[in-house]
Amino acid sequence: MTALANSSCAVRTPGRGGTSGRLAHMECTVHQQCARSHLHRLHRMGMDTRLQKDKSIWTASSAASRPSVVASRAPAPTQLATALGLTSTWAPAHRSLFPPLHSTTPSCRSPSLLQVNQHKPPCPPTARPNSPTTARGPHPMAYLLAPPASWRGVRPPAPPRQSAPRHGLISRAARSSCYRFRTDDDGVVDVAVARKEGEGGGYTVSVQVPLLPGSARGREGGRLVLRPADSGEGFALAPAVSSGGDGACLAAELSFDASRAPFNLSFLLTDGEGAEIWTHRKTTFRVPVGVRRGSPAPLGMSLSDDGAANFALYSKTAKGVVLCLYDGKGSDEPALEIELDPYVNRTGNVWHVLLDCVQGYISYGFRCGLLGTGHPLLDPYAKVLGDFLSANSVYVEGVPVQSMSFLGSLANAPSYNWGRDKHPCLPFEKLVVYRANVALFTKDKSAELPDNVAGTFSGMAAKIDHFRSLGVNAVLLEPVFPFHKEKGPYFPYHFFSPMNSYSSEGCSASAITSMKDMVKAMHKNGIEVLLEVVFTHTAEGEADCQMISIRGIDSFSYYIADEIVGCNVGILNCNSPVTQKLILDSLRHWVLDFHVDGFCFINAPFLLRGPCGEYLSRPPLLESIAFDPVLSKTKIIADPWSPLGISNVQFPFPHWKRWAEMNTRFSIDVRKFLKGEALISDLATRLCGSGDLFSSRGPAFSFNSVSRNSGLTLVDLVSFSNDDLASESSWNCGEEGPSENSAVLQTRLRQIRNFIFILFVSLGIPVLNMGDECGHSSGGSTLYMDRVPLNWKGLKTTFVKEVTAFISFLAALRSRRGDIFQRREFLKLENIYWHGKDLSEPRWEDPTSKFLCMHVIAENDGNMPDSTKGDLYICFNANEESISATLPAPAEGSMWLCLVDTSLALPGFFATESNPKVQQVPGYSSYEVKAHSCVLFESKRDLSLLL
Repeated sequence: MTALANSSCAVRTPGRGGTSGRLAHMECTVHQQCARSHLHRLHRMGMDTRLQKDKSIWTASSAASRPSVVASRAPAPTQLATALGLTSTWAPAHRSLFPPLHSTTPSCRSPSLLQVNQHKPPCPPTARPNSPTTARGPHPMAYLLAPPASWRGVRPPAPPRQSAPRHGLISRAARSSCYRFRTDDDGVVDVAVARKEGEGGGYTVSVQVPLLPGSARGREGGRLVLRPADSGEGFALAPAVSSGGDGACLAAELSFDASRAPFNLSFLLTDGEGAEIWTHRKTTFRVPVGVRRGSPAPLGMSLSDDGAANFALYSKTAKGVVLCLYDGKGSDEPALEIELDPYVNRTGNVWHVLLDCVQGYISYGFRCGLLGTGHPLLDPYAKVLGDFLSANSVYVEGVPVQSMSFLGSLANAPSYNWGRDKHPCLPFEKLVVYRANVALFTKDKSAELPDNVAGTFSGMAAKIDHFRSLGVNAVLLEPVFPFHKEKGPYFPYHFFSPMNSYSSEGCSASAITSMKDMVKAMHKNGIEVLLEVVFTHTAEGEADCQMISIRGIDSFSYYIADEIVGCNVGILNCNSPVTQKLILDSLRHWVLDFHVDGFCFINAPFLLRGPCGEYLSRPPLLESIAFDPVLSKTKIIADPWSPLGISNVQFPFPHWKRWAEMNTRFSIDVRKFLKGEALISDLATRLCGSGDLFSSRGPAFSFNSVSRNSGLTLVDLVSFSNDDLASESSWNCGEEGPSENSAVLQTRLRQIRNFIFILFVSLGIPVLNMGDECGHSSGGSTLYMDRVPLNWKGLKTTFVKEVTAFISFLAALRSRRGDIFQRREFLKLENIYWHGKDLSEPRWEDPTSKFLCMHVIAENDGNMPDSTKGDLYICFNANEESISATLPAPAEGSMWLCLVDTSLALPGFFATESNPKVQQVPGYSSYEVKAHSCVLFESKRDLSLLL
């Protein structure tokens, strides 16, 4: 006779190979549960009495607190490898075998109810001398019986008091989970699942049938057989000694390899006459193996060193949660489903479960709903994305919509060696920013990169020399979160991982490594990496097929309940505690794990909205970001532009002197001035750092741009101006679209120079848009779908060489004259003078006035060489004709040097102050400022005048 306790069964997880198996709904109370949790459960049991006849599993106390000691004789030998192979016939794919229980009130003594003992049981008694044992010591069934306080009005006899615990069993019982089933013949079946200690591990499943008074169908004679569901083979349960020593139980013990977990163990009992014994709901007895309660923190999936995986998901509204595991064998159906018990696997509003091993599975998702139905949803805290599950298109309001599901990976993020990488930590005022789209920046063949590098993070790193040649020291990337490919990067569905397609291998792990390589390379060259982020909305829709993650997990907690006028998508409730935590955790993740230097928050006004869409005067999210110990060291920028098609005007933004902003008024006023439609006072305000918007912070918090990725490119701004582009304030310079008219082309060239010049000589942070230096065009379209990759062949043309050299010159000028252009505070009023064409007072309120001169007096403090401290005189002419400007007298012994004249031909339209060919202009002399041009003068000492 081979002892069953010493046999090992090679098991196969139900559902693998295309058959889905679900772990039975568990009502288990582990030994760690405290009295408060137990009382809370009893309170909840009084909520609904309608489903009392549908309960088949009831919780018994933990094995660690069992008062009974029972040793059993090993059952008869059997073909366990076949009988307990756990094939798909054991656990058929059924999605509602054990739905969540709605417990009845404890005071109801229905014959179909078992009540859990509310009192602390006495310590386990010592074993009787004649108690049989297994070959490895006392049988683990010794801890399984814990008679309830009341069972059909019969009180069990009190067990004898124990003087000392049985050696070696306490640690084993502490890791066990116990279940109690009620049978269809009013009996009871107890099952305990315990993890073995020591090398190799494994699991022991102990089954015990108490022979209680009045039990039916021949249990008194010990004629019970345990067999797999839908299988004729089985083995008999052996008599065992109960806690009272009267031998009133039948028991068996099964052993399984640890590598097989987690899985379902499903079986039936038959009596001596061959009649089947089921649960009182006519289902098989089913218990999970390798599944424990888990921890509610941290959220997401966490892998421990021993291979155990903890899953935690926030959902306040879900009536049921099912963890779905996939083996990656080509089936869209999960290989294993684990239904979480709301009484055991839920703490507050967090659902959690711990799996001892996830070997053999590659990805996971969650089903949320009344019975855990619906398609699997992506864990919002997944750090690595797994498979993409596609489905047939469905029709939503008559429009075909692709049904999609994304899964989280069960693998940890790949380890990365940052070496001696450190953040450049550049001051705000020193920044020159370049905004780019990762895919479009190098996707074109003209980038001359390998196919697996083009359009990826590696492609960005390959063009670092281009950034350096422009004088750029910060790169602002369009959103890199996973996004809806049809809607574009401003419609994400996940916040904790980069887009898979931005890597050479097209997978999440490769994208993570590739992005870190890019950041490390940028930092090595003194370039900061800033990310545009979208936290105000997602790509998810309200239809079931459009729910990818948090929309289906808990729409009530994450989204604003009421629709906002003008929005056709759901808006996230950013200032609710759960959404705020999600955003803060995401931002910290990008800073700590990816070494990102800052963030630009798209659609920033919506970050101020409350739960009903109202604006908050002191939004908790913005304040938390401003003073977070990690995020406060980064650059945080608010961008009012909305990808939802909503016009967000710039308004007072709560900043705590930490938040910078994208200055949308800057581009509007500059465009209108160069078009000849704005007041010169508006231009003067933008040149001086937009004091009307940033008076309490300073010009360094104003991020200025003249074009952006969501509108017309710089070339298109001077080439297209039709009725559809009225909001862009563009001007085609006399002819719509491409032109061969030399006069039109000459004006367009001057306007491009003017835009770039005003951008760099204005106080604030200049932000270049991708392609501004290359003459990049989208054919006059502002639609995302019409955007095209950057054409790098343009860098070889004379026009592009001229523009790139001009940008590099202006970046160097800003650095050299940081006393004027790179300031955290505004210029002093006494150091700025404004003039008209004859040193007269400008006509500030005259809408026909299109000429303005700005005289900046340098603050000489003796700490810098005199050559870098000369005054500046800048002329701006938006007229159709030339204007004769009179220059003021420079400082004694100085001359005016003309460094920039955007009307001149290359190479003479800009020059450094050390260039011997630079034009010298004496004071009070006149200088002709051509139509649609700008001129910059700098005073410099003339040693010949001092002799």
